[in-house]
Amino acid sequence: MSELTRDSVTAALGRVIDPASGHDVISSGIIKGLVIKNGHVGFTVEVEPTRGAAAEPLREACVRAVSALAGAANVTAVLTAHRSTSAPAPPVRPAHGPAPAQPIPGVDAIIAVASGKGGVGKSTLAVNLALALSALGKSVGLLDADVYGPSVPRLLGLTGKPRTDGKRIEPMEAFGLKAMSIGSLVGEDTPMIWRGPMVMSALTQMLGEVNWGPLDILVVDMPPGTGDAQLTMAQRVPLAGAVVVSTPQDLALIDARKGLAMFQQTKVPILGIVENMSMFVCPHCGETSHIFGHGGARTTAQTLGVRFLGEIPLVPSIRETSDAGRPIVASQPGGPEAQAYLAIATETLSALSAARRTPPKISVLP
Repeated sequence: MSELTRDSVTAALGRVIDPASGHDVISSGIIKGLVIKNGHVGFTVEVEPTRGAAAEPLREACVRAVSALAGAANVTAVLTAHRSTSAPAPPVRPAHGPAPAQPIPGVDAIIAVASGKGGVGKSTLAVNLALALSALGKSVGLLDADVYGPSVPRLLGLTGKPRTDGKRIEPMEAFGLKAMSIGSLVGEDTPMIWRGPMVMSALTQMLGEVNWGPLDILVVDMPPGTGDAQLTMAQRVPLAGAVVVSTPQDLALIDARKGLAMFQQTKVPILGIVENMSMFVCPHCGETSHIFGHGGARTTAQTLGVRFLGEIPLVPSIRETSDAGRPIVASQPGGPEAQAYLAIATETLSALSAARRTPPKISVLP
């Protein structure tokens, strides 16, 4: 296979004419963030806000031009619309407050699974929670919003790319779940060297341009931390509630409290906190060891007045089934670990119902 170079990619894009300006997309400067590695290409097509989705054919033309090159294994192009610095921005909305959250057609409720820091098993929890909710009779989808470290394709054993007609994307399916991840669009070893606006544009497309519905619940595996991407998701996505994951370690709980505070400040209902890696159970003798401590998440939940959803042990079977792309709730549904996830899913549904319950109307009139 011929080696793909930056010069060959820019030359191909230089033959794509933007009808709005009459110039090619390279000379007009609308191609941003070009990344090339091992035949995988990623870039952003930035247009004026007035063009918006109408520039989608231009994005598709750029993808076709690069895909035709020898050595192009995968091409990902994200369409973004930014305000030009040469002209004032139109008054789209009042200056105060974030952009309004936009509902997703056919999706009844969106639940965020978040963590204050990485390495606490958030994605494994999100996948098994989604499967447990499905086992409880709900139609469930799973969005991998962790753009910089997408792991859902590996956890669900998904290969290949999602189908698309050029306008809408069909989610991939595994174990009865609908799933979508940036990891299904780029190579597993391809780094996502994107700035915040590019990440949010990709997430917006995976939310709004994927045929999710009909779904009872869409579980969103959030990026770890409390940065720009997490804040924007909390403000712009109509989240019905958030599940925060932590280990019992004090250091992890400090960051978990920051995540809880972020959702409280953005008015997202907190469904509860999960203690992951709660204890280590020896697969040979059954002895329990509290490697990271124990009970810290429960104590934090009590202190902050939020629901404690449950705890998940640190056992080899969860890691082994996750690495194999056969999550433990699907592959060993009768085991104690799967039952622990099902208990958390039951608590999550109860918390979701309580969060969405309309308060009774009180009248003082006779």
